[in-house]
Amino acid sequence: MGQIDIDGIMASGRLRIDLAALRHNHRCIADRVAPAQAAAVVKADAYGLGAQRVSRTLAEAGCRHFFVASLAEALALKPSLPTDADLFVLNGLMPNSEDRCAEAGIIPVLNSPDQAARWTDTARMKGRYLPAVLQLDSGMSRLGVNIAQAARLADDAIFRAHVDLRLVMSHLACADTPRHPANAAQIARFMQLASIFPDVPSSLANSGGIFLPTSFRGDLVRPGVALYGGAPSESRPNPMKPVVSVDARVIQIHDIEDGTGVGYGLSFNASRPSRIATIGVGYADGLPRALGNRGAAWFDGQRLPIAGRVSMDSMTLDVTDLPEGKLRAGDWVELIGPHQSIDDLARDAGTISYEILTSMSRRYHRSYVMSDPFPEAAIR
Repeated sequence: MGQIDIDGIMASGRLRIDLAALRHNHRCIADRVAPAQAAAVVKADAYGLGAQRVSRTLAEAGCRHFFVASLAEALALKPSLPTDADLFVLNGLMPNSEDRCAEAGIIPVLNSPDQAARWTDTARMKGRYLPAVLQLDSGMSRLGVNIAQAARLADDAIFRAHVDLRLVMSHLACADTPRHPANAAQIARFMQLASIFPDVPSSLANSGGIFLPTSFRGDLVRPGVALYGGAPSESRPNPMKPVVSVDARVIQIHDIEDGTGVGYGLSFNASRPSRIATIGVGYADGLPRALGNRGAAWFDGQRLPIAGRVSMDSMTLDVTDLPEGKLRAGDWVELIGPHQSIDDLARDAGTISYEILTSMSRRYHRSYVMSDPFPEAAIR
């Protein structure tokens, strides 16, 4: 289903994407990791924020390396990028898609000997030296070649004669937990694997890895959630500027008596005479059902607890502590914004900011804004 072109007046939810904050985050990451380069992970429609608009903004800020998950994502995004930008497919290529990838000038991440063999065959048939990235399994056990497979590829004269290996890369499993012992184990393993290709640049750090010691950075870092304002580490204050804000509109406010149940399953029971506000967003809009009786919205600096379960298209708030008449039907309440970050909302839902971002519904009225430029400041 395509994006619904809905007027903000009719919408019951609105999503605001601050492109100045996005550019600021990229610039600060690039400054932090120099002389390494900073790429941008724009898979899953740029984490739900619109890959074409986000990528154009980052390209204008100087980014020239973009990563998506699938060839379909890459083909859709390619026309929006500058001609000198590199576009990489993290999941590699499904069989029989190699020719399409090569003709589009897209660079696959080769995750297995089979993918490497098929890409080599494509290059031989076309009589061209085709670019690629090789993923090394440094300990996440998800994608990539092991040390024996890497050594065979390094010794494979046909592979090296036909494939222009731009990078060797791997992915960190626990980078958002800086003291996790897996980080040290993975970089040691990665350096061992990368040494098999001494002439090839390397890439290891994701958003969390950027804030680990400099040895994790390699030649190219691959931030994702940090670009969009999510916290890259769970053990330090978030240095990124918020990119996303979400508001929802009040549909109805009504009074209930002490002991009255609210919502499906009547899981909330009023312990006093209460006022309940129903807002017009729910789990179909990316607000997890787990927020029921745990999360909150905000209005005029005051926290409004979610009362009862989150429904598909609505949820209910306990607004009893607001002065009567202060909140009315049609008013907007904050779900993500100055009083509640995307990480705060995710924590209340028992999930991560990645899931919140990528679940944002197309029913929101979306707006892209360029706020006042942020002061120049490096992140440490």
